[in-house]
Amino acid sequence: MWSPERRKFLMFGAAAALAACGFEPVYAPGGGGSRLIGRVRPADPQTTEDYIFVREVETRLGRAPEGGLVLAYATKVAEERMAISTSNITTRFNVIGTITYQLKDAASSVVLNKGKVDSFTSYSTTGSTVATQAARRDARERLMVILANLVIVRLEAVAVDLPI
Repeated sequence: MWSPERRKFLMFGAAAALAACGFEPVYAPGGGGSRLIGRVRPADPQTTEDYIFVREVETRLGRAPEGGLVLAYATKVAEERMAISTSNITTRFNVIGTITYQLKDAASSVVLNKGKVDSFTSYSTTGSTVATQAARRDARERLMVILANLVIVRLEAVAVDLPI
């Protein structure tokens, strides 16, 4: 059985390890996340998937006025057959998405950060035609939300080091 003193010692050790590795909450005073709030303006959406991506970025980081930082991005979404019945009917699709992004200073067009994120979701086609279409739209929306969150997390991770 663990004694209370040993638990305290282990808790102190874990806290010291986190402090030693440079762990700092993103939205703490002086953290990098607060440097992005209301300053990042995504490029105008061209597709439905782009619109969902921009909506999620603006929801998390706020709307930014002209100037400041520009988030340029390119989305790529594809579908892949996953489950095929013996009668050669596809019953499940994977929706695979990739976003390549660049965070630029609007005034100088200098690239401050760039990267690529990818993920996938899936949907079933075993329901009615209407249900399948709704599942497909939902899978694509979920995918773009996931990708937006991945981009934001990566930007927040490096925000403290950005020259902004």
